[in-house]
This record gives sequence, structure tokens and C-alpha cells, in this order.
Amino acid sequence: MIQMVDLKSQLKKIETDLNREIQEVLESCQFIGGPKVNAFKESLEQYLGVKHVIPCANGTDALQIAMMALGLKPGDEVIVPAFTYVATAEVIGLLGLTPVMTDVDPHTFNITADLIAPHITPRTKAIVPVHLFGQSADMEPILALAAKHNLYIIEDNAQAIGADYTFADGSVQKTGAMGHFGCTSFFPSKNLGCYGDGGAIMTNDDNLAAQARMIANHGQSKQYYHDLIGVNSRLDAFQAAILNVKLPHLDTYNAARNQAAEYYDAVFNKIPQLTIPARQPNSTHAFHQYTLQVADGQRDNLKAYLQEKGIPAMIYYPVPLYRQQAFAAAWHGPDAGYPVTEALCASVVSLPMHSELNEVPLKEITDGVSEFYS
Repeated sequence: MIQMVDLKSQLKKIETDLNREIQEVLESCQFIGGPKVNAFKESLEQYLGVKHVIPCANGTDALQIAMMALGLKPGDEVIVPAFTYVATAEVIGLLGLTPVMTDVDPHTFNITADLIAPHITPRTKAIVPVHLFGQSADMEPILALAAKHNLYIIEDNAQAIGADYTFADGSVQKTGAMGHFGCTSFFPSKNLGCYGDGGAIMTNDDNLAAQARMIANHGQSKQYYHDLIGVNSRLDAFQAAILNVKLPHLDTYNAARNQAAEYYDAVFNKIPQLTIPARQPNSTHAFHQYTLQVADGQRDNLKAYLQEKGIPAMIYYPVPLYRQQAFAAAWHGPDAGYPVTEALCASVVSLPMHSELNEVPLKEITDGVSEFYS
């Protein structure tokens, strides 16, 4: 049976190591914090090349804590892509900030400096580039634009952990390590996923790290002394133990996803009604999702056809953020005029993508799509 994400097959390959790590947590009885969480924090810092990782309970908390640590106030504007998962804008609303939504590049699905610039006002305080579906937004111009206007950058790296971005001078940084903050999720289906909820905040700024660390722990730097209004957001030791096992495999997992993407590309490049995922020239791709654009209004028909054949497909995302009821009335007019976002929401479909795909399911999936167009 073909699955969008095959966690069971991935688990089987690392089961012995997982069982050992989980047993060590049980025997230690250190379920909150402790050596497993510290070990994961240090390993992720080294992997990402970032000074500070603050583990937390989930990716949404990571975004909220980052914005709280930056001292953003109600009424401040935060620029986000209109084509993304709701969490990116949800935390802005929760904090009483104003999400300002911008259209995205039609090829990479990411925001660009040119698309961001017209939305900057005196009230703008931050930009949230989302590295959507697994590849980096074009960060060098975005970072330059932010510096020009004295704006914060919070990278939403929930879908692109492990991807590399290359600057004009040839230097390379991991996604999530370029802004004032990077935020990620370890939801089970992510490229680096635990077996529950989990997340992390990344920064190279010592002061911002101290703020975020306090906020994530009830606003305290010393037990029972609360300097800030904070939250309770912690990565538990079981999830950290699982991530300790999986992090050394992340590059291998991402390479396997790229192999699957290349298999898809070879077939779908020959079908003129389909547009394969573009690659940002200065970013590698982690392929959290493999997302096609389907021409001629046939997306829903293709999805239904595949499902009849037992081939799953998902739509990420069917509704722009500004048309969601939660945002439309309170923060945005009814017609945002974002043609690329509107077109993507009507045409994109994502096919199964995970580290365990091999030629058997890939052939069945590509045959199914090809038969639809035959």
C-alpha cells in the first residue's frame, strides 16, 4: 500500500538504536530536560552551524517564542507569504500583531525581496520567509532588504531542514541559520521528525537566545524568578532521544527524497500539462513535498483518479491565508489580488514523498499519473 509518508519502514531500519535510547530515558527517569535533550541541542547546533538551539514543544511554539523574544508589540506588522501553512500567520494573530501577506514566486513558491518590498511600511517590524516544500527562499536579497529597513528575519524552516543556501561570495549556510531566528518543527512527517510533537528555535545572537530560552521556560532564567511573561514549551526527553538517533541520518534521508524527485521529474517532464517543482539555483532541495502544478483545471480530477487507484495525493494548500475565515475579516480585505497564490491553490498537488520510496511504488505512482493523461 502506497503512503504519503512511510514512517514504519524508516523506523524498522533504526529500531535497535531507538529502543536503546528510549530505554535509557526510562531508566534515567529524566523525562523533562536532561542529557538526551542537551545532547540533541548540541548535535543540532553543530549540524546547522548555529550558536544556539532552544528546543521547544512544537514548530508553532517556536515561531511564537521567536516573535515574543524580539519584543514585537500589538499593531506591529509582520510580512508573511499568503501561500503557506496557517501556523506562520496564526502566531502573529495570537500575539496581536498584524500579518501582512504577500504573493509568492510562481516557480519556487517562496517569497522574494521584490515581492516583499512594496508591503514594507513604517509599522513593519519583521519578515517571515518560509522555505516552502524543502528549498530555501532566496535569502541574500531578503537579508539585504531587511537590513536596509532595520527589520527582523524569522525563518520558518519547518519544511526545509538540511537544505543549504549559497551566497554570492560562495559561502554556504543551512536554512534556519541565516535570520535573527530560525524555527523548525519535528512533527513526525517532517524530514527530521520525532514520534510526537517537537520543535526548535535557532539563533546566532546570544541575547536573543537568552530571551527565547527564558520565554520557553515560563519567563525564568532562575527557578521561581520570573523576569518575563513566558510560556511552557519543552521538548521532552523521549522525543529528543528519537531525534538523537535520526539526526545522523538526515542527509541520507534528504538524498533519498532527491532520488525519488529525480525519478518523478524524468516521467513528468514528458507530460506538457504538468509543471515539475522548480529548483532555486542557489539552494539545495530537501523535498519535504514533491508538488506538481496541474494545467487546464484538471488538478482535482487527477487527484480523484489517483485515489481510485489507491495512490494518495494531497493539496498543500487549497485556500490562501487571506481567504481563511480566521484572517479575512480581521486582517485583510476580501480581494487581496495575489494572482500567483490564487493560481497555485487551484493547481498544485503533492505526491507521496519520503525517504523509503523505491522504484516499485514510484513506478506505480508515475504510471497512474501517465495513464490519466493517456
